[in-house]
Amino acid sequence: MTLQLDLVFEPPRSLIERLRSAGVPATTAIVLHRNRRVMLSFDGRGSLRVHQGYAEAPDEIIAAIARWARPWTRRRDRQEAARVFLQFRVHGDAVPPRRRRPAPAEPGDEERLARLQALHRELNDRWFGGALAPIGIELSGRMKRKLGHYEPRSAGTPTIAIGRRHLRRDGWDQVAVTLLHEMVHQWQDEAGLPVDHGPAFRRKALEVGIEPRATMRRQPAGLFGRLR
Repeated sequence: MTLQLDLVFEPPRSLIERLRSAGVPATTAIVLHRNRRVMLSFDGRGSLRVHQGYAEAPDEIIAAIARWARPWTRRRDRQEAARVFLQFRVHGDAVPPRRRRPAPAEPGDEERLARLQALHRELNDRWFGGALAPIGIELSGRMKRKLGHYEPRSAGTPTIAIGRRHLRRDGWDQVAVTLLHEMVHQWQDEAGLPVDHGPAFRRKALEVGIEPRATMRRQPAGLFGRLR
């Protein structure tokens, strides 16, 4: 007698199905994306935005994402979950980021960058208790409308860029405000929070004395006068 076995092959579950099974609430919409900078975030409508590269992640990474996304998760547990899922590199399945050649240095850049680093240290001590890590700072000639930019650790090496045009046009007082704005993003990143302009950003921005806007208005003269 021949024994015949019926083999049932279960198709692989989608990333959204895996996240639901891991505990992302049904009330939270999940949106998949291929953004090169932010792997995981909430948008303004409360939807969870997840990089598609996590489809290949092991179960412990999916569980960490679900734990981070649950609204009742405590802050300490959310930070620990972020440390777990950020260990998984999603870019193997994503379009590799284009590496731009760094802009050529201009006369006086060494002094300008040294001054920016000194500003970062002083603002770090004043507003963050010195808790933020040292970070690379660069001047960008490509920024036409943006004043500054924070490159999160999920995209590689954390970096703050300041627009050359901004520095020339607005001066060091306003650049100090921009730097502090980007340092709030650095604080979000290091705390395992979404790097965005959501409620956590707005609360921290008000705490450090800047206007919680993605596009900043000019701050009162003298706000950072002691730093000049």
